[in-house]
This record gives sequence, C-alpha cells and structure tokens, in this order.
Amino acid sequence: MLCHSPSVGGTRMELKGEERRVDSRTIYIGHRPPSASEPFTPPKFCDNRIVSSKYTVWNFLPKNLFEQFRRIANFYFLIIFLVQVIVDTPTSPVTSGLPLCFVITVTAIKQGYEDWLRHKADNEVNKYPVLVLEKGRRLRKDSEKIKVGDVLQVEEDETFPCDLILLQSSRDDNTCFVTTASLDGESNHKTHYTVPDIEDLESLSATIECEQPQPDLYKFVGRMHIYKSNQETAVRSLGPENLLLKGATLKNTQKVSGVAVYTGMETKMALNYQGKSQKRSAVEKSINAFLLVYLCILVSKALVCTTLKYIWQNTPGQDEPWYNQKTQKEKDTNLYLKMFTDFLSFMVLFNFIIPVSMYVTVEMQKFLGSFFIGWDKDFFDPEIQEGALVNTSDLNEELGQVEYVFTDKTGTLTQNNMEFIECCIDGIQYKHRHAGSQVDGLGVTDGPVSGMKQKAGKDREELFLRALCLCHTVQVKESPEQGHPQGNRLADQVDCLQMDGEGPEQPGDQMGFIASSPDEVALVKGAMRYGFTFLGLESKAMKILNNSNEIEVYELLHVLNFDPVRRRMSVIVKCKAGDILLFSKGADSSIFPRVKLEEVERIRVHVDRNAREGYRTLCVAYKRLSQEEYAQADAGLREARLALQDREEKLMAVYNEVETGMSLIGATAVEDRLQEEAAETMEALQGAGIKIWVLTGDKMETAKSTCFACRLFQRSTELLELTVRALEEGGRKREERLHELLLEYHKKAVQEAPLCEATSSRSWSVPNHDYGFIIDGATLSMVLNSTDSNSSHYRNLFLQICQNCTAVLCCRMAPLQKAQIVKLVKNSKGNPITLSIGDGANDVSMILEAHVGIGIKGKEGRQAVRNSDYAIPKLKHLKKLLLAHGHLYYVRIAHLVQYFFYKNLCFILPQFLYQFFCGYSQQPVGAAHLHGGSAEQRPPLQGDSQERHVAMETLPLLDLTWSIPRFGLLLWCPLLV
Repeated sequence: MLCHSPSVGGTRMELKGEERRVDSRTIYIGHRPPSASEPFTPPKFCDNRIVSSKYTVWNFLPKNLFEQFRRIANFYFLIIFLVQVIVDTPTSPVTSGLPLCFVITVTAIKQGYEDWLRHKADNEVNKYPVLVLEKGRRLRKDSEKIKVGDVLQVEEDETFPCDLILLQSSRDDNTCFVTTASLDGESNHKTHYTVPDIEDLESLSATIECEQPQPDLYKFVGRMHIYKSNQETAVRSLGPENLLLKGATLKNTQKVSGVAVYTGMETKMALNYQGKSQKRSAVEKSINAFLLVYLCILVSKALVCTTLKYIWQNTPGQDEPWYNQKTQKEKDTNLYLKMFTDFLSFMVLFNFIIPVSMYVTVEMQKFLGSFFIGWDKDFFDPEIQEGALVNTSDLNEELGQVEYVFTDKTGTLTQNNMEFIECCIDGIQYKHRHAGSQVDGLGVTDGPVSGMKQKAGKDREELFLRALCLCHTVQVKESPEQGHPQGNRLADQVDCLQMDGEGPEQPGDQMGFIASSPDEVALVKGAMRYGFTFLGLESKAMKILNNSNEIEVYELLHVLNFDPVRRRMSVIVKCKAGDILLFSKGADSSIFPRVKLEEVERIRVHVDRNAREGYRTLCVAYKRLSQEEYAQADAGLREARLALQDREEKLMAVYNEVETGMSLIGATAVEDRLQEEAAETMEALQGAGIKIWVLTGDKMETAKSTCFACRLFQRSTELLELTVRALEEGGRKREERLHELLLEYHKKAVQEAPLCEATSSRSWSVPNHDYGFIIDGATLSMVLNSTDSNSSHYRNLFLQICQNCTAVLCCRMAPLQKAQIVKLVKNSKGNPITLSIGDGANDVSMILEAHVGIGIKGKEGRQAVRNSDYAIPKLKHLKKLLLAHGHLYYVRIAHLVQYFFYKNLCFILPQFLYQFFCGYSQQPVGAAHLHGGSAEQRPPLQGDSQERHVAMETLPLLDLTWSIPRFGLLLWCPLLV
C-alpha cells in the first residue's frame, strides 16, 4: 500500500460549541509554513504513483498460482496429480501433471502479459514530465515525484497529473475550461475558477484546509487561509469549481497554475477506478454444475468398483491366487488403508471423465470468437471511423440469452443533439420565423389561454430573452483575433456551436459557445435567433446585444448551480440601473411550486403539449430582490460556502429561501431527435421475445412520447401509470393509494391477463391485451425503500406487473435507482439474463450491475464504453449483436461443452465395464492388447506394473490434441450454416 494513514495531517475544529473530529487535511502551499519562526514538520501524504497492476516480479508466481488453484477444476486436477505421486496408481503422474502444467502455464503467460501491459501503462503515466514551480524556478519532474503542496503549471491540451486547486489562469476573467470525458464521460467544456486575491505565487504564504479523499467527482469542501504581512488573514472558500481533477484536460486556456491537494491513489480518478466485480456467464456456471455431477459419477464408479473388488476377493481362492502371491508387506497392510488406496486408484483410473483440456479450449473459443464482432463491417460507423469493441470475451454466449434490455433514453434512443424549437411567453407560443430579415424573429403561432390578447407585451418578451441570455454557465470561445493561438482548435468539439445570426460579428466571422450542457447551448442559440446575443463574461460582467443593437452589461453576483435534487439553476445579476434580479430555469415540477398559481395555468398547457410531442421542456422565472433581501442572501451564501461541514445542506437551505415568490415568465422546448433505426431495432428485439425497459431522468411526458416513437408503446397499448401524479388523485395518503394501485394493476395485468402458451419459455404478450407500465423515481423509492411490514409483498407485486407488460418506462430516475431496478430484475425468480445499454457516466451503474453491459460511443465521452463489456457505435447495431452474433456464440459454446462431456464419458465407460472382466484390479483397458489374448487368458495385474501404465498415459494427451480439430469445426461450422 502506497498511501499513509488518511488521518495524518488531520485537524481538530470547534463547531457548534462542541469539539469533534473533522476528517480534513492541512496543506502548506509550496511547503512554506505561515511563520518562519514556528517549527515546521511537513505532513506525509500519498505519493503520486499510480498502480493498476496486480503482480510484481517477486509475487507473480505464488499469487498467480494461488488464484489459478482457486478454480475448482484446477484444484481437482492438482489433487489427482498428488494422489498419483503418493499412492500406487494405475497411471503415471505424468498423465495428469503434464496437461495441468500446460493449462497453468498458458494461463499464467496470458495473465502475466496483460499485467505487463498494465505496468507499461502505469510507467507512461508515472514518468510523464510535469512543470513544477519551486523556489522561483520552473523544474521538470516525473509525475510520480509530485508531492501534496507542490505548485504545478499545466499548459493547454495537457492532462492534469493530480488533483489541483486552481490558483492562477492565463485568461483575463480568472477562469479556465476543462473536459472530463475520461472521468465522468461528459465531453462538454466545464468552467473552473481561480481562488480570489492571489497575485504572486512565489511569495504566496497560504494553507489549504480540505476534506480527506473521497470518490465523489462533484463534491469538494475546503477553504484557504492567505497570510499577508501586517494584514489580517484572508479566508476563501473552496468548492468543486476550484478543483481540477486528475485525468481532465485543459482546453481553451493557454496555461494555469495550481497546488496539488490529492495525489496518486488518493485522487478522485483512482478512487473511482477500483476493480469491478468479475462477471461470469450462465454457461460457465452450468459447466461448474456439470463438473459436480460428473464428479459424483466418478466417485460413484470408484465406490462401486472398490466394493465389488472386496466382495469378489472374499470368495475363497480369489484374494490370493497361486499365480499372484502376496508379499509380506502387502499382508501386513491395514485393510481399511488398503481399501482407501484402492478407492483412490479407481479415482485416478476414471478421473479423465472430467475433461482437463475443456477450459483451455473454451477460453480459446471465446477469445478467437470475439474477433468476429470486431471484424463485422456492419458495425463500422463512418462518422466516428470506429467499429464495435469487445472489452471482455467471457460473456459472448450471454448475448444470445438476453431476456431483459435496460436502455437509457438521452443519447441512446435519442441523438443528444439539442435544437431550440419554440418558446412560450405568458401563455403565448412563439416560433422562430426563418423567412424574412426581421431582427426579432418572433412569430406568434397561437394566442393565450384566455384568448384576450394576441401577443405578449414587449417588456415580457425582452425579459424572457434576457433570462435566456443570462441564466446559464455558457462561455464564448476565444477567437484568434483575441490573441489566442489555439482559437480554431475547438472548432471540432461537439459543444462549440458556430453562430450565424444577427450579431456584433461580421458575416464572415465566427463565434462559438462552450457549455457544460448541450441544453444550455441550444437555449442561448435560440435567444440569439430571436435577436438577443450573449457576448461573453468578462470579470463578472455579462454582456448581451439586444434587438436594438445595444450592448447591455450586467454584473454577475452569484450563480446558484444546477443540482439534480433541485432540478433548477439560478443567477443573481445587477443591471446598470442598480436593480438586482434573480433569474431561474428548471423543470416544471421544480419551478411551478415557487411561482403564483395563476401564472402556472397559463404555461402548463404548453409545457404538457410540448412534452407529449417529445420535446425537452424548461420553465423560466424571475424575481426582483430588494437591497435587504440580497444582503441577507449574500451573507447566507458566503457563510455556507466557507463551511467545511454540511456545506451542501447549508447551501441548499439558502437556495430554497432565495428561490421563492418568483414570477413565471415562460417555457422553452428543445428537441432531441431519435437515433437512426431506433424504432426498427426495438421492434426486432420485442419480436424476439426480449422485454425492454427504458430508464431515464427525463420527465414522464417526454419519455412517453419517445417510447411511442420507438414503437415500444403502440396506440392500442393500455398504459398503467404509477407516478406521484397518480398517487395524489385519490386525495388520500400516498402509501395507501400506492398499495391500492398496485393491487389494481396486478389484478388487471397478471391475474386477468390471458395465459401465454405453456410451451413458450418467454412471455410474449397477446396483441389485444398489451400493457405498458410507467413509474417515476419518487414512487419507485416508495416501492423499494418502504419500511412497511408488507413492503416485500408490494415489491413482488410491482415486479410481477412489470414482467407481464410489453414495455416498462421508468422516468425521473437517479443513476443509483437505475442499478436498483436492474438488480431487482436480475435477482428475481428464474434469474433472467439482463443487458444494460447506455452512453453516459450516469449509465455506468446499471451497465456494471447487469449481466451484460453495452456502451455506446456517443457524444457523452467514453466512461460508459470503458466500463462496458461490449461497445457499439450506434443503437441500431444492438439488433445484429444479439440476434446474430449472440445466437451463434451460444450455439458454438453449447456444442463444444456437450461434445467434451460426451467424449470423456465415452472414454471412461468402457474402462468402467472392463473392470468386471479383470478382477477389479485397476487394469487399463488398453493393456490387454500388450499381452495378447483375452482377459480370461491373462492373470489380473496388481501392484506397480509397467505395462498397465502405457495405454492410459496417452488418454489425456489425446484429450488435449483431439480437441484442436474439433474446436475448429465447432467454431466455423455455425458460420457456414
């Protein structure tokens, strides 16, 4: 273990009047103590070496042997070999030792080579040169020599060697942009901020107090104490926006400087890449079951032969015939010991009923067979110039046995390519007029709900567009004219969208947006089409160009970041006139409870309609803050951001207090198109009897529309809805209504449903009685986490309802809930084979949980691909992967395993029958031909006879060599068919 105890460097703090242990560490920037007069002992932390390998030169042999002999088959053959060495047996120890040694050696070479590749990759990372600022000099050091407290300098397109706190940036606005595709799968640019009031790094005297290492990528709590001569110590809060993670890449910024806070195996990347559990296929599990059955047959045969031998020898004259007199040593041997050694001898004689070469052949079949997926030209995608990828070959046959498919929606069923479609202002729908040259570009397509007005007021329209231009975290990409040498480098990034509308740039100029979410880029681009262009953020000043070609400047006071629990984000800005405004945007379920009821009714009809049409909807609201309200909110936010304990809860309380009493302005609709051939793929899988579940974080109406578009739900499908909205309809407690609906749906979908054909192993639904099930995350939590005494009963009801529906839609799901759903089905009755497919970091949990995990090489990075068992470029490739490759893999492995067990049974059955004719003397069947004549004409051989070794010594070698031609035939014949 490379790391020291995490408590080293910890501190005690006084909090809420009681002294308690705070899990934190103190870091001295540049290893300089605050005061030169005080004694200083630098704390010891983990070094920056990354170790992903399993073995070293010294422990490879014992550790690898231990791991290999943990397998039942290898351990069994080792015992047989030791018995042959110790006990007088019919066959030589070479017959078992040679094949076992071959298997162990081949496996050890394979695992050693794979570990050597891991060592090589570790050395590339650990020897990577890094620029360290030390005593006013810039020194090049290997990455593994970085220590906590070192000040590093990283240049554009370089990867951060450890977790850093951002101290300085080359950008004027003290920000930098990074991509974290290698960490969380998101390829969009993220903005990080420097710590304020840091000027000269060479003379900086400061300490950082932060939490101990923990794996959450999005959480970080700390504060910095800046010591200045003859001045009071300044304290600055540190959060995730100040932390640059190891593995992330610096983009659109020339260089940054930061101090190392977590290194080596304590970085968030290392903590998130600990080994995942080994998946085993159903065929491999059945092979182990067959081995146990054949082991029982082996023991039974040995017992029968041993018993019959002593029954036969009890007959007078049979135990010691005249031609085979016993020696004195044999006469003095204990009877029970002799019986035991005879039993072991029969075990050795019949032990080839268990095929020693089967594991090697199966591994070869899986390994070579996996190349068929990579060679398939139908999986090649010309857009990304890549084909399918096999991360593990152990699950090939599982692809042909999948019964449940769990799929993400955004980026999997849809393209995750956002396009602004329309907006609604004060209940009036607006669509962009592409024709004409009007600056505002607003076209009224319908009237308000009341029908009293034909168009919203101009002030409300402009307020709505200003909200779209201000309430976001979008940045404008630097252009070459601004002195950035790499201005055009980001043109190929997915989140840098070219702007081609009315704006400050000339028609030939280019601007690009950089954002952490494609939704935000789509909204800002939509506002630009309507005449309001976001020009960028400079030193907390947000600039927008209005439809009168006037530049408006707003001071950015606070950003209330988006949170999956709040499902909204807000900004507090100050205009030139001195007014302080709060703009907020988020899901309707998050915004509607915080605005006036009469405003909600004007907007809700448009939001519901857009959701039914499959658009992603967001609601926009605002609020004017008085000086007193802002002062109170500002003080609360600053205090919460300085807290080391419960910072998230304190910030959430301040956010909820500020975001109340808002005024609803309107809503937006953004389209995310379906993937190519998504509907045909889902239809083919359902036709094969596979149940499909859609697990998404989107709202129910949007996800439902996508399911209809993908033909998972037909127009004749009866939808069973189990959502919060359905629970609140009865006017009773949610728990009571939940139980009532579960019983009602169970009666309808399970008890009264027509029975499927008894001969079918899968439950195809009758077309006239199709059911679709819809549940949201809040209701699912009530079902899975209920503490009621009948919780298990209702959980079983829920599972039975889902299993009797043609498709299931789970909306508003958290990543952990996705894994819970997969685990629930995987462990249900019958242990069905499950498959999860997704493209983003939020799908990793369900990909790892399912029997087979498939990642899509989409726009959300490669986190899902790296954690998957198989990776494909598009969803449409899933059809051939399961219905063609999966079917053939299962046929091959089934024939191969059955052939091996049948072959070895045929090897041993004549040997067993021959014992009835040789006096149960452990005589190998082939030895009779060495003497000539029949068995009746030969005396039975006992003891260590050279002749009886000859025949059986060749059996395991034949077992090993005969497998090669048959393996080739089994591999290729299904392809020819």
